[in-house]
Amino acid sequence: MARAQNSFPEGNELTAQIHSRHRRGNIWRVLFQIATVVGIVALALLLYNIVNSSFGYTAVQNAIEPAALTLAYDEDQLLRLANTVSSEDDNQLAAEIMADPYAIGFFGYAYYQENEATLRALAVDGVQPGAAAVEDGSYPLARPLYIYTAESVLAEKPEVAAFVDFYLSHVDESIDEIGYFAAAPATLAAAENAFLAAAGQTALAGPVAESGSIAIAGSSTVYPLTQALADGFVAAGYGGQIEVASIGSTAGLNQLCVDEDVDIANASRPINEAEFEACRRNGRDPLELRIGTDALAVVVSQENSFVNELTQAQLLAIFTTAQTWADVDPNWPAEPIKRYVPGINSGTLDFFTETIFDRSLEDLNEVALTRILLANISAGLGRNLEREQRFFAGQLIWNSEEEYAAVCAVEEPPAGCSAPVRDQENIYNLVVAEVVEPEVVQAWSLVDSLFRRGAIQEAMALDYPNAHLEFRSWITARFITSPQSSQPEEAGVRTALFGTLWVVMITILFSFPVGVGAAIYLEEYATDNWMNRLLQTNISNLAGVPSIIYGMLGLTIFVRVMEPITSGALFGAVQEGTTANGRTVLAAGLTLGLLILPVIIINAQEAIRAVPNSMRQAGMALGATQWQTIWAHVLPSALSGILTGTILSISRAIGETAPLVVVGASTFILVDPNSPFAKFTTLPIQIYQWTSRPQAEFRNIAAAAILVLLVLLLSLNASAIILRNRAAQRRVGG
Repeated sequence: MARAQNSFPEGNELTAQIHSRHRRGNIWRVLFQIATVVGIVALALLLYNIVNSSFGYTAVQNAIEPAALTLAYDEDQLLRLANTVSSEDDNQLAAEIMADPYAIGFFGYAYYQENEATLRALAVDGVQPGAAAVEDGSYPLARPLYIYTAESVLAEKPEVAAFVDFYLSHVDESIDEIGYFAAAPATLAAAENAFLAAAGQTALAGPVAESGSIAIAGSSTVYPLTQALADGFVAAGYGGQIEVASIGSTAGLNQLCVDEDVDIANASRPINEAEFEACRRNGRDPLELRIGTDALAVVVSQENSFVNELTQAQLLAIFTTAQTWADVDPNWPAEPIKRYVPGINSGTLDFFTETIFDRSLEDLNEVALTRILLANISAGLGRNLEREQRFFAGQLIWNSEEEYAAVCAVEEPPAGCSAPVRDQENIYNLVVAEVVEPEVVQAWSLVDSLFRRGAIQEAMALDYPNAHLEFRSWITARFITSPQSSQPEEAGVRTALFGTLWVVMITILFSFPVGVGAAIYLEEYATDNWMNRLLQTNISNLAGVPSIIYGMLGLTIFVRVMEPITSGALFGAVQEGTTANGRTVLAAGLTLGLLILPVIIINAQEAIRAVPNSMRQAGMALGATQWQTIWAHVLPSALSGILTGTILSISRAIGETAPLVVVGASTFILVDPNSPFAKFTTLPIQIYQWTSRPQAEFRNIAAAAILVLLVLLLSLNASAIILRNRAAQRRVGG
């Protein structure tokens, strides 16, 4: 029997209909759950990728090593001391010291042994230099001796390979005679293995009878040992020429790596990172071969009767602040100290200074750090830095008093005219940024850093042997407070952060009152006619328009048509001599305000519509006007929903990029926006710009900037939610 029209289903038909609805409900429930899970997984993967890129190991390579700057400064100060004579000729130093009872100096142990009759070696920290003290490591001034060559040199000149092989095979026979100490068997074996691996052949049985020449230069300490072995090589049958020059370790390594004038460099210290990189740039990867050990001898004349030993602290005083022997020890004569030291290119001077001075760049005071800046940066940069903030209260370094007075006399003087002087930490950071110039040459993700450290170290040793490995968080206080930079290590988000806050503030100030006002009109005052229905339809459609269309609208209206207003020219904000430009914070804020306006209107309408009509009727029944009823009853009741929609809208605006690109946000700007008429960039624009850069490190700081943006977004949302909840509680309590 057919069911009557408009009657309710019964029996089996009702059961079937209920089951059908349950099936459809279950399907939609499952689809919703799947979509939720997919969304959560996608968000988790996004956060994983961001966090994974924001932390991890980095290989950092410096343009100039901090230790090299410290060493150069300390050596310069040492050589500038009164009564100080320097020479690359150790025999000359020995002759000067032996003739003066108030003289002191230092050089290799071999030169001391040659002049043992007229010189006396001092114990250092109670330990006398000698074979036993060097062997057990108790003598503090023991140092390794090296020769350096390159694989390319060994391949091009077989006679050099033959000499190096001869050197390593016979060094133990000559080193004792010269006055140095043999390297441990394991150390010498490691040198021989490294040589064989680089030469690509087994050791030659004897000298090659070539007519070519072998050029060797470097340390005066290693010179007598190398000269003795060169003589032995010729005596063993080598028919070519061997030239050995004593010019200092630094000069020898420079001739090997930079000038490429020599085949082998003698060195009384390890090659430093700058020299290593110079070799690599010229295709001469340095091969380091340790050939023995020397005990640096601190010597005085045999006529000196008052000094037998010194501590390292006393040595430091002698070669820094002490002017007389009595300044070091009151029991000693008040006679001026005469210092005789190796020259600036000497590895002996490097070793002594590093060991006795024993301080890092961070330990230097303001004066020392400023002198390092003075020696390494241009005068123009120095003047700019000094105008930003002075280095000393009573002294100018790069600017003259007249120039500085003129600069500070203008209407808007630089910050340095009134700011306090730089402290030690500030100057140290300047030295690091402008002189050391650390560069991240490779970065690894957090996961790789946690689980593949060994592989990372191997890769770094192979690709960047001169770099050092450090775990880096790309999100630091400096990252937050620094402006943009072309170097990822120095780049920050301060300017973009200020720009984002300015744009969001203007967006809220424009869109919130306009959006809520429009919603009040449409819900409370508008009549149901074709005009208002068309308006309502267009508002709904505008909520789905792509954001770049709003960017084009903003470019046309706010940047071009309204340029006198958005540039600030109408208000006198454009400086004389500059061109008005509408690509400002105000134009960006108004554009984003238009973008989110439909969403705010629709959400505000829904919130107002949800207020019961009984509240309106009650208010007007008590004699209130329509506006008084809306203001006192409707809006407070709808405020929670209105603010919820506004929060969602602002969240969208904070992350927008496309409309700001069209409006003309700057992709590289160093000046913080300080008014609605300033040029600007925002965090999304900054992130977009960094992700498009070719250097991989910019992707790391882009990930860090995303985390900053997320924190900013969550902070603003949390603040808005707290305000919304407090307003709701007040409403309930009232």
